[in-house]
Amino acid sequence: MLKKGFLCLSLFIWLNASGQIQKGVLTATVDTTAVKIGEQIDYYLQIKADSTSKVVFPEQPLFAPFELLEVSQVDTIRSQSHFLYTKKYSLIHFDSGNYYIPQQQVLVDGFSQLAKFIPIRVNTVKVDTTKQKLFDIKPLQKVKRNYEDLIIKFVWFLVFVIVITGILYIYYFQKNRQEFKKQELPPFERAIEELKALENESLTKQEEFKSYYSRLTDVIRRYLEEEAKIDALESTSEELLLKLEMRKDAGTLDLDRKTLISLREVLQNADLAKFARSMPEFRMAYDDRKVVENIVIETKEALPEPTEEELKEKAAYQALLAKKKRKQQLIFGLVGTSILGILTLLISILIYGYYPVRDTLLAYPTKGLYSGQWVMSQYGNPPIKIETPDVLERIKTEENDIQQFAMGTFDSSFYIDLIFNFPNKKSSLNAKEDKDGKGAALVDAIISNFESKGAVNILMKNDELQLPSGLPVTKVYGTLDYPKKGKSDRVRCSFNALLFTFEEGTIILTMIYEKEDRYGSKIEQRIINSLELIKEL
Repeated sequence: MLKKGFLCLSLFIWLNASGQIQKGVLTATVDTTAVKIGEQIDYYLQIKADSTSKVVFPEQPLFAPFELLEVSQVDTIRSQSHFLYTKKYSLIHFDSGNYYIPQQQVLVDGFSQLAKFIPIRVNTVKVDTTKQKLFDIKPLQKVKRNYEDLIIKFVWFLVFVIVITGILYIYYFQKNRQEFKKQELPPFERAIEELKALENESLTKQEEFKSYYSRLTDVIRRYLEEEAKIDALESTSEELLLKLEMRKDAGTLDLDRKTLISLREVLQNADLAKFARSMPEFRMAYDDRKVVENIVIETKEALPEPTEEELKEKAAYQALLAKKKRKQQLIFGLVGTSILGILTLLISILIYGYYPVRDTLLAYPTKGLYSGQWVMSQYGNPPIKIETPDVLERIKTEENDIQQFAMGTFDSSFYIDLIFNFPNKKSSLNAKEDKDGKGAALVDAIISNFESKGAVNILMKNDELQLPSGLPVTKVYGTLDYPKKGKSDRVRCSFNALLFTFEEGTIILTMIYEKEDRYGSKIEQRIINSLELIKEL
């Protein structure tokens, strides 16, 4: 009996061990147990199982208080008669302290396997506030819209409108000019000129004959009204002939009877052409023009000599016409000049751009500096050659070892400051690396100088570069807010400081201008390109 129990126990232990091997053992590991805030942790679940086993990793694992960043695919490696299954989870945490990665469950053939807890230390990031300066929070910047494309399209539209207006204006001007010329002529000369124009008319259609006779009768009617003072324009043919008969009987207009008969025939032919749509022969139309011309000449000869009062009235009329003409010429001249000026402005905008033209017309401060006459000069000891928009003025300093030159002030549209500090000038000038912290001290001095002027929100970067002349230089650049005179708010400005460090001393070139200035960077680059250190022989 005892023997039988011992066999059962042995069989149970053997079956249990066999099942354990088949199901495998779950292990959990991490790449590190100590990280900084925001640093990634790689967590691995690994299990060894038989090739026939079904392994299921958690679909939605919980790693609180850690955040799950990424889940990789299961990596399978064959090892003799078994398979090694590995799955990686990327975790992160944003609070310092001691934590545990919770247990994770993996199913092997339906049997649960639990991984162990793993302790993790999340450390804070140490910041040395003694060496790193603290600055105020940078204020929100207003984003300016770029209206240049819209302006260019609008300019094209204006050019089109102005060109069309100019064409219409020229047409209207020429037309009115001809009308003024006609009004300036005496009635007799004007009538003869209009009759000469009818001589070259080509008449083939009825509408042409109608227009011809309308113009022909208008000439004689207008002449009789202006010279003979007869209400002819508003009279019918019969009424006009009756008025001429009455003037002849009264002795105020001595016309031949044959002339009146000829005029009657011309008016009758004209009425037939205008109202009855008749087409007379070309020869008849030509003869009628000659008859009207003779009537005009005979009427002028038959008219009595004008009185003194009539002469004065005529002179006053001519003076009125001359005054009207001058007024019209003045208006046309102003309109023409305005159109030409606007058209020139718009074409200039299309060629050069809106802002260059606007800045030129409005005398933009830095536009004048950039496009003006620059000066190439030498400053300091050791001498440095530099090209600037204007001559740098020497600034008196209390220290004998410092030489300072400047153009403008902090309130100027573009400020240049050039400082030479050479307490020891006995050695040759050879640039060297800043191993003694000279560069850092210079940067601190520049920042302190800005702050003493009232600048805030100073953001800066530094870089090493080589000038076009081959001279190595340290570039310290960035932005700051400065309270300029005449402006309620602080102005965001860009600054650029070039540091020349030598064994004997330093040279500092500082340039400051408004950040939104379109010409500031161009002026700055031109100055930098002109820099040249003159070494003593």
